Amino acid sequence: MALFDHLVDAVLAVDTMSGRIRAANHQARRLFSPDGGALIDASIISLFPGQAAALTVFTEAVLHKGRYWTRALMPLGRDGTQLHVECIGTRLEAPPAATADEAETAPCILLTFHDLDARHRRDLDAEAEDYIRSGMAEWRRTERLFQEIERGNQLILRAAGEGIFGVNAEGRTSFVNPAAEAMLGWETGELIGRDMHASVHHHRPDGKHYPHEQCPIYAAFRDGAVHHVENEMFFRKDGTGFWVEYTSTPIRDRGRLVGAVIIFRDISQRHEADERLRAALAEVDSLRERLQRENAYLQEEMALERNHRGVVGRSGAIQKILSQVELVARTDVAVLVTGESGTGKELIASAIHAASERHVRPLIRVNCAAIPRELFESEFFGHVKGAFTGALRDRIGRFELADGGTLFLDEVGEIPLELQGKLLRVLQERQFERVGEERTRHVDVRIIAATNKDLRREVREGRFREDLYFRLDVFPIVSVPLRERVEDIPLLALHFLAGAQRKLKVEGLALSEGDVAKLCAYDWPGNVRELQNVIERAAILARNGRLFVDLPRDRGRTLPSQPPAPATGSIQTEAERRIRDRAAIVAALDACGGKVSGPGGAAAMLGLRPTTLSSRIRALDIRWQRNP
Repeated sequence: MALFDHLVDAVLAVDTMSGRIRAANHQARRLFSPDGGALIDASIISLFPGQAAALTVFTEAVLHKGRYWTRALMPLGRDGTQLHVECIGTRLEAPPAATADEAETAPCILLTFHDLDARHRRDLDAEAEDYIRSGMAEWRRTERLFQEIERGNQLILRAAGEGIFGVNAEGRTSFVNPAAEAMLGWETGELIGRDMHASVHHHRPDGKHYPHEQCPIYAAFRDGAVHHVENEMFFRKDGTGFWVEYTSTPIRDRGRLVGAVIIFRDISQRHEADERLRAALAEVDSLRERLQRENAYLQEEMALERNHRGVVGRSGAIQKILSQVELVARTDVAVLVTGESGTGKELIASAIHAASERHVRPLIRVNCAAIPRELFESEFFGHVKGAFTGALRDRIGRFELADGGTLFLDEVGEIPLELQGKLLRVLQERQFERVGEERTRHVDVRIIAATNKDLRREVREGRFREDLYFRLDVFPIVSVPLRERVEDIPLLALHFLAGAQRKLKVEGLALSEGDVAKLCAYDWPGNVRELQNVIERAAILARNGRLFVDLPRDRGRTLPSQPPAPATGSIQTEAERRIRDRAAIVAALDACGGKVSGPGGAAAMLGLRPTTLSSRIRALDIRWQRNP
């Protein structure tokens, strides 16, 4: 009985007639009984609830065959859960009966239970022990080879706290040190004999599959060279990755490549620091390039030699423009400045920007007429290196340069129709992409556009998008031509003369009354820009302090020394003058059949330049029709 009680497996003796448990050893009581007892005389069916039929079939098989086993029966354990066991039944042969009653006694069966879960764990432990035992032999052999092969490899000599694992010539793990276990999250028994690349090195940092044949770890035992990698990713058991630096060193046995030893360290913190540094440097480079570009644009603006930042004049037309500038500068709405060339449209844009809250950021000027069609997107939105032939580096576009400031679109009417849609999108959505880049950038830009064209006519004739026109023409300002504000000519001439003296480094030049009279009598088809050129040329030609005012149209005719008075000698109001001019122009158009320029045209009849006459026709809203 003592031997029965000390059997390793749980054993029950069951009376087949009554179904009662007659004996239970120590392991059976520990496995089935909550308190270590209470099994004797208990019904065997109570250990197999709901399994009476299967238990009966199994008992009959044991009695018939003498010995039978099954894994289909699942008894209740001491904690009430079903156990995964293998049950072996053995029929106990009764001794020869002395009496009739003893002969009728039913035989007993012995039920032996093997815990399959525990057996599985023992099998795994035994397998791991075999691998570890062979791995230790590999490790000892590696130790002997290290001194001969990698005597000068200081990284290996300092590898005490670093991860180390070995692989054989098939890429299967032969040993793993504790540091590697801790970093990878795998236990040694789980890695031994496994494909190491498939376990910890299966993907690249960007998530793409990492083929075996490209793995530097395995390359070591294929080409016999030491492979050092500074920036790759290993993956833990839970699937998370971490950045590593590793060296894969080939191992030879009697000249034959038998595997490799890999030493690695976790460099995640260093990698994160490097990434932060790279991001910071990229931001610094971006800011530096932006500042350089802004400086280049400012230098370009200075090279234009604009001699004044304010609007000069005291005429009613100028006072109206200044009032409009002051009104619109407090807002961020788009402004469309129209007028003839040379009337100071850019100066009006500068005045709006200077009076706005955006004056701390630059005013970026774009001459739309000077941009080649194929470079429009690059000029406006920038490009990345390699986006097209000639894109040798990243370039910031005008919109990005003007972020937080003002973008002045000069000659906006010259933008090709097919490119106007791209400009409209940026104006509407305030976002764009550089050429060759998918990243969307956002900008905060105030738009001021200028043109010498009649954009409404351009829209009617299909050369300008109507939606873009309405996007730009939120607040229109008309830049008045110089001939319609004659009273400003003396002030402007004095202003330009002062600038010319500074530029030429001369002193003592002055305008005479005759000079002023000649300037006021001229039509100024080139407007303020022409006046500035005339004054600078006069300063260059000056002798002994006297200016030489040379007007192109006064050659071959004599100009009065004083401003001409009306022919009738009477004083005319502005309204009367406009009526007189309108009547003269209509009469000239009737006389020449509507022809404006060329020989016999209305301009020649009136003694005006064709551009001057066209401007007056628009200003006076003359719609000429041939008389019947």
